[in-house]
Amino acid sequence: MYPYLLTLRTIFQARRRSPLRFDETGIVHLRAGLLDIDHYGEVNNGRQLTLMDLGRYDLGVRGGLMTLISRKKWGFAVGGSSIRYRRRIPFGKKYEMRSRLAGHDGRWFYFQQEMWCGDKICSSALIKAGVISKQGLVPAPDVMKELPDNDWKGDLPDWIRAWIDAESQRPWPSKPNK
Repeated sequence: MYPYLLTLRTIFQARRRSPLRFDETGIVHLRAGLLDIDHYGEVNNGRQLTLMDLGRYDLGVRGGLMTLISRKKWGFAVGGSSIRYRRRIPFGKKYEMRSRLAGHDGRWFYFQQEMWCGDKICSSALIKAGVISKQGLVPAPDVMKELPDNDWKGDLPDWIRAWIDAESQRPWPSKPNK
C-alpha cells in the first residue's frame, strides 16, 4: 500500500522547514515500520524506492517546485531509476533519507537519494524525473526559470551522463517475450 499518510506528513513538515536551494541536501528522518518490511523483517527493496518519493516531496516543497506544479496544473513523473543496496534496514530501525537534485540534461531532472543508518549507507539511488503537462514533458530549463532559485545551472557529473548514455542504448522490447 502506498504511504499516503506518511506522504502528507512529509509535505506538511516540509512546509514548516527552511527553504532549500537546488544544490542543498534535504534530510527526512524515518523509522522502518510494519508496512515497510518484507518476510525477512527488513525494509523491502521495492518499498525503498517508494519511500524515496518522500525525499523528492520534501525537496519539491522546500525548493518551490510543488507550488509551481500546483499553480500550473502540472505533474511530476519518474522516468527511470537505478538503485544499489548495501545494508539492510531492519524493522523498527531509525534511518534518514538524504535527497539532492544532482542536475538536469535539459529535459529530465536527476535526483541522488540515499538511505543511511547512522554513519552507514544502506542504499543509494539515481532517479530520473520530469515535470509533465498536458502537452508532455516540460523542458527542465523552462521549469527552472519559473522557480525562486533559477540561477542554478544543474550541470550533471560524468557518472550520470554515462548512465544516461547506457540507458539510451538499452533496447525497448518490440513485442512480448513468450
